[in-house]
Amino acid sequence: MTTDPEARTVAGSVRGIRQDTVAAFRGIPYAQPPVGALRFRAPVPAQPWDGIREASAFGPPVPQPSSPPDASDEWLTLNVWTPDPGGRGLPVMVWIHGGAYLHGSSANPHYDGAAIAAGGAVVVSLNYRMGVEGFAHLADAPDNRGILDQVLALRWVQDNVAAFGGDPGNVTVFGQSAGAGSVAALLAMPDAAGLFRRAVAQSVPGTFFTTRLAGDVSAAIASSVGAEPTAAGLARIPSYELVRATQSVVRSLPRRVRTWGPMATTPTPFSPVVDGDVLPRAPWAALADGAARDVDLIVGHTRDEYRLIAAERGREVTDEQATATLDKLLPGGNAAYRAAYPDAGPALLHELANADWLMRMPSLQLADAQHAGGGRTWTYELCWGPGPNGASHGLDVLLVFGSIDVEALRAAFGPAVADEAVHLSGVMRTEWLRFAATGDPGWPHYGPADRLTRVYDAEPTVQPYPEERSRQIWEEHRVDTQDLVASRSPLLR
Repeated sequence: MTTDPEARTVAGSVRGIRQDTVAAFRGIPYAQPPVGALRFRAPVPAQPWDGIREASAFGPPVPQPSSPPDASDEWLTLNVWTPDPGGRGLPVMVWIHGGAYLHGSSANPHYDGAAIAAGGAVVVSLNYRMGVEGFAHLADAPDNRGILDQVLALRWVQDNVAAFGGDPGNVTVFGQSAGAGSVAALLAMPDAAGLFRRAVAQSVPGTFFTTRLAGDVSAAIASSVGAEPTAAGLARIPSYELVRATQSVVRSLPRRVRTWGPMATTPTPFSPVVDGDVLPRAPWAALADGAARDVDLIVGHTRDEYRLIAAERGREVTDEQATATLDKLLPGGNAAYRAAYPDAGPALLHELANADWLMRMPSLQLADAQHAGGGRTWTYELCWGPGPNGASHGLDVLLVFGSIDVEALRAAFGPAVADEAVHLSGVMRTEWLRFAATGDPGWPHYGPADRLTRVYDAEPTVQPYPEERSRQIWEEHRVDTQDLVASRSPLLR
């Protein structure tokens, strides 16, 4: 008879479950509920408990559009998958989910850590505050509370992961989209120094805000609920009402381009805030000055980063609209993109430019910054993807976690495509695990001389960076903190 696994954390004992060949512990609190006097404050470690706490179910999600108003407030929990609860010295991989800094949960089945853990690592995933609770700029509260949650979770890992067989001296933090933006912020944050040894940033968004822009966003949301944009002013507003107010601002984003700049073309009004304190500088500048030279870094993106967003918006792009978008995102962008991609129509030009400024060039430039700062870095691009969505945003997550629906692929595209997915998933997961264990994913370092990149296609290869035309367009334009349009040119320096 197999008994349920148990582990002893600093706060108390937990009992998990068996999941395939690994032990899973779910819903372990790492911080006290950020409500009442703790709302809009830096996170506080969880209170100890007596006896054995059941850790078989994921914790409730952070407030977001899909959350019921009466959901539990014990949001700040984490989960652990381990192949050997009684072992020692296993590499540790800490996953930070994406979701536009607005939504998402570590309970998402696409983020199930069992397959990665079975490869020989302890996998940790976590919930963190999002939306107003985690990222609104409030004059009387610390900025980037959602990322401070992540820092506390990483401290929990340092204190507790050995009880699950992990090595606290060999921690890799990895995340995608908003999770990759969080990883980039952690690389630049003094509070996170020494908490991880390696990092993987998958599709880094180029949106980091000044306090002025973030404050204007917070003021718009607070105004819609009749409150001041302060922690004291918002304390009387239930979190679910702030979620609804945020959704109203999201719907109004296209009308705010003249003041909020290109960020108003994205699906979210939130991003990390470069406040000079919690996050002293934008990651690109910080890494170029050596802030993370002791952290090994993989950074990359998918080829078709913007295609799903374009499909969701579902409107035809005219030549005039493409021209306006290209020049709005980049000075002289219309002429540059049309020269570089002479056969592209308006829709493709619109997609390429948005993919470049939002994800592809910020990711590449983060690699450039890490190299300039003396750190070791590797780059990748996912170019495999069946159907009209191609190598879409987030597809690399499904491949790494082994959560892609192979049978659906088989039914829609045939056995050859399904076999490609299984093969590619195994390759990516193996290389992520190798990086976490050794600091070397198995392909050459990235450098500006040759820009060698791991290209994940049906047959993975190593070759010069595939998006050279876009790289040349952006070569003289560096990603930077975004400000109000009236204050300075957004996005670039």
